[in-house]
Amino acid sequence: MNDAENIQLSASQPLEERVNNRSQRPNSPAFKAFMASNWAPADTTLPPRDAVADHAARRRLAISKLFKGERLVIPAGPLKVRSNDCDYRFRPHSGFAHLTGLGLDHEPDAVLILEPVAEGTGDDGGNHHATLYFRPLAARDTEQFYADSRSGEFWIGPRPTLAEFEARLGLPTAHIDGLELAITKDVGAPEIGGISIRLVRKVDENIDALVDTARYNTARDPENLDLEALDALDEKLPEALSELRLHKDQWEIEQMQIAVNATVEGFADVVRALPRALTHPRGERVVEGAFFARAREEGNELGYDTIAASGNNATILHWTRNTGQVNAGELLLLDAGVEADSLYTADVTRTLPATGTFTDVQRKVYQAVLDAADAGFAAARPGALFRDIHTAATTVLAERLAEWGLLPVSVEEAISPDGQQHRRWMPHGTSHHLGLDVHDCAQAKRELYLDGVLAEGMVFTIEPGLYFKEEDLAIPEEYRGIGVRIEDDVLMTADGPLNLSAALPRTPEDVEDWMAGILRDADAAS
Repeated sequence: MNDAENIQLSASQPLEERVNNRSQRPNSPAFKAFMASNWAPADTTLPPRDAVADHAARRRLAISKLFKGERLVIPAGPLKVRSNDCDYRFRPHSGFAHLTGLGLDHEPDAVLILEPVAEGTGDDGGNHHATLYFRPLAARDTEQFYADSRSGEFWIGPRPTLAEFEARLGLPTAHIDGLELAITKDVGAPEIGGISIRLVRKVDENIDALVDTARYNTARDPENLDLEALDALDEKLPEALSELRLHKDQWEIEQMQIAVNATVEGFADVVRALPRALTHPRGERVVEGAFFARAREEGNELGYDTIAASGNNATILHWTRNTGQVNAGELLLLDAGVEADSLYTADVTRTLPATGTFTDVQRKVYQAVLDAADAGFAAARPGALFRDIHTAATTVLAERLAEWGLLPVSVEEAISPDGQQHRRWMPHGTSHHLGLDVHDCAQAKRELYLDGVLAEGMVFTIEPGLYFKEEDLAIPEEYRGIGVRIEDDVLMTADGPLNLSAALPRTPEDVEDWMAGILRDADAAS
C-alpha cells in the first residue's frame, strides 16, 4: 500500500473510532474464542431487598397519583465527558435516585418508566406500573465484556444484572434494548386513544429527542405542534419530584445524619492538616484535599465543590479555586459536605482561626454571625414560614452593623424592602432545603418553598454570614479581609429544629477548645 492509499484509508476512518487507534486491541477469531472460554460461572445468588425499597415505592405511588393516565419518563442521565475519552464519575439525576432508591454510580443511561394502567390497579394501588430499563452486566462470552471501556466488566468491574436490581429494589427491570418501544408505543392525543408523555427534560438528550420525535410523528398537525405547551406539560413532572422531597422520610433522615457525621469527621481532618496548610504555598488545597479524602473514604463523593477560603478569599461566597495560602492570623472559612453512598449530602460551614485563636475583631464579627444563626434557629418552628428564618437572622446582623457604626441608615430603614443596605455584607439567603441535592427541591413552587410553612420532616440549612472585603472602603480597616459564615443542617421536628451538625462546635470559645484538643492529640500521636 503506497502513501496515498494510507492517507485515504486514514481519512475514511470515522472520527469517533480514532480514539481507539492507540489500543492495538486484538480482533482475531482465535482471540475472541479464547476470551469467551474458561471463565468461572457467574454467582447467581440474589442480594437482599434494600432498606430503601419500600420508601422508594411509596414515593413512586405519590407521583403516580398526580399523573393518572400519563406515561412518566425519568432518566438517570448519561455519562458526561470530562476530556476526550475520560468521563466524570457518574451521578444519576436526583429525581431518578429518589424514585428508584439507587445511589453510588448506578446506572448510566438507565430510565425509569411509569406506565399508566386503569385507576387503582397499578403498583401498590396506584395508577402506574413502574419498570427500570438499564444496560445489565454483559456475559463473559461477549465482546462487550472486554472491548467496551465504558460498560465492560474487564474495564470497569462488575455491574448488576436485571435480576439483582429487581431483588434489591422490588422494582421490575428490563433491558435497555426495549426502551425505545416502551417510550414511544401508543403515543398520541388521549382524546383519540393515545397516551400522553411527561418527561424530565435536559437530563438525557437522547431521551429528549426520542420523546420529541414520538410527539411529532403522532401529532395530528405536526407543523403546528405547540412546543411551548409540551414544555409546560413536561415541567410539571420535575416540579412534582422536587416538591415530593420537601418532606423527608425516616430513611432519608438517617442518610442525612450519616452524611453529616462523615462531614464532622472531615472538619476534624482539616484541623489536623492546618499545620501543613500554614507552610504550603497552596494551603487552601491542603485543606480541600484533607476533606476530600474523608468524603471518598466515608461516602460516595463531595456533595459539592469544597470552599476552603482563607483571609480575604473568605469574603468570596463561592471560592472553590482554593489556590490561596493559609496565613497565620487569618480566618479559614470551610464550607464542605460529604455525599453519602445514598447520594444525600451534608452542607456545613465553620469559620476557623488558622492558628487556633480568634483576634478581638474576628471574635466580634464571629459572635455577631452566631447571634444571627441563633435567631434563625429561634424563628424556625413548625407553622412558621421558611422566609421567617432569613428575616430573623438578617435583622440581628443589621442591629450589629448599626452598633458598630457601619450602617448608613437606621436599622428600621435597612431592613425595610426599600432599604436592605445591611445586605451589602451578606447578599445571599440564610437557608435552603437540603437532601439529594445540596440545594434540594429547587424546582418547587415559590409558595411551597420560600413562602412555605415549616413542617416536620423538612431538612434545611441555617447559614448567615458577614463578608468584609479588603477593597471595601465603606468600613474601617480593622474589619477588612474578614469573612465569617456559620452553617448548620437542621431537621424540623414536631418540637422544633434539631441541629444535625451540632457535634461541630459553634461558639468561638468552643471552636478554640476543639481545635486545641485535636492538635494536641495529633502531636501526642506523632
